Amino acid sequence: MPILPRYLKSGDTVGLVCPAGRMSLARMRTCLRILEQEWGFRVRRGQTLGAGDGYFSGTDAERAADLQEMLDDDSVRAVLCARGGYGMTRIIDLINFSRFVRHPKWVIGFSDITVLHMHLYAQYGVVTLHAPMAAAFQQGGWRKPSVRSLHQALTGHVYQYASPAHPFDRPGTGQGLLVGGNLALLAHLVGSPSFPRTEGNILFLEEVGETLYNIDRMMRQLLRSGQLERLAGLVIGGFTDSRDTERPFGQTAYEIVRDVVEPFPYPVCFGFPVSHGPENLALKAGSLHRLFVAEGAVLSDLSEMPSPRQQSGRKCR
Repeated sequence: MPILPRYLKSGDTVGLVCPAGRMSLARMRTCLRILEQEWGFRVRRGQTLGAGDGYFSGTDAERAADLQEMLDDDSVRAVLCARGGYGMTRIIDLINFSRFVRHPKWVIGFSDITVLHMHLYAQYGVVTLHAPMAAAFQQGGWRKPSVRSLHQALTGHVYQYASPAHPFDRPGTGQGLLVGGNLALLAHLVGSPSFPRTEGNILFLEEVGETLYNIDRMMRQLLRSGQLERLAGLVIGGFTDSRDTERPFGQTAYEIVRDVVEPFPYPVCFGFPVSHGPENLALKAGSLHRLFVAEGAVLSDLSEMPSPRQQSGRKCR
């Protein structure tokens, strides 16, 4: 059974860290203010905030130590990764999760943080939050549905998200644990201890800035490794800023995905609002969900299924 961290209440402490790419403190100010003044949380700032002088927010050892400290501190009830970029793969094997598993807390982020989400589910069955990070709070973003959904998820809402119908949708209903994240990271994790079982689960994918031929290659990697065969459902989010090469590939990103999964019978939803763009709704990765894709419907929906530990949660749309 998935391990669900305790939901947050006013006064709880959120740790903010940069376990991968570097980010300036200036870009985090709005996030810090909203967490404390609007949402009523305390914030513990990690040593990696605003640190680093190159691509990363510190050395591998420094970033691992900062994340380890937040995971081990029982007073910290959630760990928000300020940004992704690249770097989690370099430190994931340096982290000791033994104390974290005894006292689980919410781990929040997306993009490169997919590595951490997948590892925590694959190895320990802990539910995490694939959700917006610090930059999403800027320029009024904290008032928008994606960032609001993070607050709702952290405080115990059981969600049901609607997605506009897409011509490539494949109707059906599926129920299973929700796993996934960034396509490139998933393809790179195949064969590692951080890749979980996908059979019987609902897989969700999003991507940013990739060439079309590389999207095809990564989808073929998931296909050839058997990760797409026995899903309960597939949710395709935004493939933001996909680009072609000088010699055209001949298909869009969604056409590539459609053709790769065409042999399989499970429901598929395209255009779900999870992405590197403004639409990036918080998803509880590792928890039980239902996917409903109706034939000819205006909307499809992805619903979190309450577990016994979630029955007191409020429902949001």
